[in-house]
Amino acid sequence: MSTGSISIGERIISRTESVWSHLRFLAEDRLACAGLITLGVFVFLGVTGPTIAPYHPIEDYVRTTQGDIVRLAPPSTDTPLGTTEYGKDVLSQFLAGAQPTLIVGLLGGVGTGALGFLVGLVSGYFGGWVDELLMRLTDLTFSLPFMPMALLLLTFITPNVWLITAIIVSFLWKMPARVVRSEVLSTRERTFVKSARASGASHLRTMFLHIAPNVLPIGFLYTAYGVAWAIAAQASLAFLGFGDPTTTSWGRMLRMVFESGTIRIAWWWVLPPAIGIAAVTTSVFFIGRAYEEMINPEIQNQ
Repeated sequence: MSTGSISIGERIISRTESVWSHLRFLAEDRLACAGLITLGVFVFLGVTGPTIAPYHPIEDYVRTTQGDIVRLAPPSTDTPLGTTEYGKDVLSQFLAGAQPTLIVGLLGGVGTGALGFLVGLVSGYFGGWVDELLMRLTDLTFSLPFMPMALLLLTFITPNVWLITAIIVSFLWKMPARVVRSEVLSTRERTFVKSARASGASHLRTMFLHIAPNVLPIGFLYTAYGVAWAIAAQASLAFLGFGDPTTTSWGRMLRMVFESGTIRIAWWWVLPPAIGIAAVTTSVFFIGRAYEEMINPEIQNQ
């Protein structure tokens, strides 16, 4: 019993050291470190944004002391990011808009990575007709363009944050599934996997305890990329008018300024959501690039 306990303890220590080494590696990369800081600020805004916003992003209007609505006002001490053509506070919309962007980005990215990882793991491990079935399903997903299909679905169903997240996951899992499958195909032929099967380990135990940990870094990498893909997809849908009509998002802010015809004038209305989307997606790609170099040292010097 003590030997087993020591073995489990050593495994936990090894995994903890691995996590810390990964964090140290990312911290030593300047771009990845900047990405982590930016992502941390984004998560903070996503959690607290609606509560710290000075105005309600949809219901409240910015008014003068005489009660007149302040329209298209540039940044000032009272409104640090100015107001919209409709008299809304841009700062409040920006802060509140971070929350649906965060929800769709994180859930969409994690869902994309998890679903793709499971499909690739099962397909690569079992092979045969299971692999054929899952890969033909993957090919079908590749043949369906995301944006037209998403617009078609959202035409008949009222958009909301959760539905948009589900659509994103349903179409974006294909890439991690392909990559994970290729890794599993090579990993399953290694000696320790064959030894596990020979010793009587079940398929589930072999997949999740022997193969999955060896391909998990690839899953983490594509989960990070999935977050950026999900945020960009959500912003694109909202800009095209297929976002959640009950919430304010950065993509919806860009659509409103575009519809108002003041996109060349009200720079203070355009820049915050545009910079927010660009900063978050770029930060995730910086982190993903650094992590890819960590798990694949051969590309570090290229």
